[in-house]
Amino acid sequence: MTEIFGVPVAVILGQLMLGLVNGSFYAMLSLGLAVIFGLMGVVNFAHGAFYALGAFAALLSLQHLGINYWAALVLSPLLIGLLGIASERLLLRHIYQLEPLYGLLLTFGMALVIEGLLHQYFGASGQSYPVPSALRGVFNLGFMILPIYRAWVILVSMVVCFSVWYIIECTRLGGTLRAATENAPLLQAFGVNVPLLVAVTYGGGVALAALAGVLSAPVILVSPQMGSSLVIVVFAVVVIGGMGSILGAVVSGLSLGVIEGFTKVIYPEASNIVVFLIMALVLIVRPAGLFGKE
Repeated sequence: MTEIFGVPVAVILGQLMLGLVNGSFYAMLSLGLAVIFGLMGVVNFAHGAFYALGAFAALLSLQHLGINYWAALVLSPLLIGLLGIASERLLLRHIYQLEPLYGLLLTFGMALVIEGLLHQYFGASGQSYPVPSALRGVFNLGFMILPIYRAWVILVSMVVCFSVWYIIECTRLGGTLRAATENAPLLQAFGVNVPLLVAVTYGGGVALAALAGVLSAPVILVSPQMGSSLVIVVFAVVVIGGMGSILGAVVSGLSLGVIEGFTKVIYPEASNIVVFLIMALVLIVRPAGLFGKE
């Protein structure tokens, strides 16, 4: 059997595929962060909490309302997105004229409150969400057995990420959003409701986090802490791709998931820090990130 660094190729390929699943979650979460930072200049530390809220919304709607997975894919992001709009209108809009540090501290406080409430009402132990019957089973890829649901996660993530990129970069709505980042007062003078645009953008970024939460619910246990550790890695992904860069968030998220998976095979001890090592190297060579503007 062919080996690389003393490891069978089949094992490496299997781990890379699993890394691509993790990269799909990194891409979706970092995409939401990039959208929010690109328009609002806010480092949204509450992103991981909204990710957990999306998973809990799907779980509770199934347990108490009988809403299945397919409906939760739409309803949970919509509900959490509306919550995001409300939080932007009630809290975030008051700190736009202040230094970015205030936005980071405010969203960090929001994350602590949300996580604390989830912990208070649901406890620290995780709860399982069943894989929908239509997505059960496996694909035999020859070098590994890939669960159908994990393949579904990769597909949905890529479709959503590149759809958002196309909307922002290639449509009139995207042009309006980019104009708001360059000169909001001038855009408002042309009759565009910029505050509403900002609120909806924040809600959209939060909805992407909630969608990632719904997708992850059948893969990992749903718990209040599920977003707190993941969001640190996602921030590193955003920095590597370039703060505010949509394409950078998507490409970096998918790529770093694969690199992390490869590291787990070659040198497992470094798998938890490889993303941060890459971030340090990128900041040294190109402080704006791989796809960011200087």
